[in-house]
Amino acid sequence: MTSTPRRRSWWGWGWEDEALPRDQQVKLAAALAARLQVDHLEVRDPVPLDAVRLPAPRLTPPASLAAICSTSPYDRAGHTYGKSYRDIVRGFRGELAHPPDVVAFPTAEREVVDLLDWAGAAGAAAVPYGGGSSVVGGVECDAGETYAGVVTIDLHRLDRVLEVDRLSRAARIQAGALGPVLEEQLRHHGYTLRHFPQSFEFSTLGGWIATRSGGHYATLYTHIDDFVEALRVITPAGPVETRRLPGSGAGPSPDRLFLGSEGTLGIVTEAWMRMQERPHHRASAVVHFASMEQGAIAARAVSQAHLYPANCRLLDPGEAELSAGVEDGSAVLLLGFESADRPVEPYIHRAVELCADHGGTAPLGIRVSTSKDRPTRDGAAGAWRSSFLRAPYGRDAMVAMGVISETFETACTWDRFPDLHQAVVEAVERALREVCGGGWVTCRFTHVYPDGPAPYFTVLAPGRWGAELAQWAEIKAAASEALLAAGGTITHHHAVGRDHRPWYDRQRPDLFADALRAAKGALDPAGVLNPGVLVDPR
Repeated sequence: MTSTPRRRSWWGWGWEDEALPRDQQVKLAAALAARLQVDHLEVRDPVPLDAVRLPAPRLTPPASLAAICSTSPYDRAGHTYGKSYRDIVRGFRGELAHPPDVVAFPTAEREVVDLLDWAGAAGAAAVPYGGGSSVVGGVECDAGETYAGVVTIDLHRLDRVLEVDRLSRAARIQAGALGPVLEEQLRHHGYTLRHFPQSFEFSTLGGWIATRSGGHYATLYTHIDDFVEALRVITPAGPVETRRLPGSGAGPSPDRLFLGSEGTLGIVTEAWMRMQERPHHRASAVVHFASMEQGAIAARAVSQAHLYPANCRLLDPGEAELSAGVEDGSAVLLLGFESADRPVEPYIHRAVELCADHGGTAPLGIRVSTSKDRPTRDGAAGAWRSSFLRAPYGRDAMVAMGVISETFETACTWDRFPDLHQAVVEAVERALREVCGGGWVTCRFTHVYPDGPAPYFTVLAPGRWGAELAQWAEIKAAASEALLAAGGTITHHHAVGRDHRPWYDRQRPDLFADALRAAKGALDPAGVLNPGVLVDPR
């Protein structure tokens, strides 16, 4: 008796067998209808894959690459979009106008070179693909009419830890390794990369590097940048391999050129990454505040005290209620400290003291554990963590009932945060009233720095069947305009992709755009790689 292989959803998030069952969807629909003040939310079914009519492939891979290429409907459909709200809605409807013509699964770097050579010779676009978790249109395959077709290069078979340097505490890792695959291999060496974005299960090392992913740490080690020691990148013009160094003053950093390049300059195939010892000492506390404003001041004090908490996430009252089950109207600051070699009690006690200086209270006190203890996941912090990890599956269920559910994020300096927060909330609430007749927006901090926070906003609103994408486009535009006007960035860790291009083009200095085009011209002369992302070729 053979078991059916576990499959990822071709249109939604994660594993097919992890999706919310129908009875839970119905219960969620009833709860959301009451909260959104609508009479009823109808739960619909996605268009089945066998009912989707994909355009015929325009490309035929050469015989030498045929064994690693697929034109199956499942592979083409599953690689058409990433996982933004806009992507999920189109997948749910079966609207796949521009699937990749071919999906390639290289098993060695030489095959990546051959695939880029073939794409260039065929006049095709090449879209690098890690785990497909982009929420900004970063892997979408609509390359326009100037290309003969699109080949998506899925790197997940390049997933091994190749070498470990224990003296330097670094590891050479293939870029296609998904988060759990990478961590399991490092575990055998006693190490961890300790980079845990929400997409951890379905994103890759190369994807983290290409998008400058933000991870587990709310302070100090906030982005994947902090862990990159050296890179190996395959470009259409040839390979680029940077030197392993703890630091260097030898001109602009070549690593920095590829960090955040979103597959437009080359395909990362390997990286030397700085490892960490696995943490053994942990401490946590949940601090309540009368308002988001008080919590923000406390979070700033903790950050500027250089205590470096691993978790310092501030939830506004709406977010605290929805995601952490806190129903007393409090804003909540989730604090967590961890260390591999020393107790962390002094650090969390000082952080809680700083919070108390600004009106914070920790009704459940401070929890301390070591690796010998069983971690506790109860209370507001446990509820928030569970909600955080399951949120993408819940978002898929909301799409099935016509609810608009999406997020956007930014970063700003502390002096600008109060005005930015007010302006963004007002702009989004106004758009929600005009476009949806209601809805709400909540805010939390994902990361905090000594000079400013990274606010992350969540939008929920009733949609109109068939009009949800137009509704979201208006809300997104209102939010993005407000962010830029208030001095924030269009993205802190979600990357630019295609969705943020209009605002990124305005945020980015014009001369830097020229320099970026020149770099693309040198590394990708034919403009093969990920057209439409970051910058258009000359």
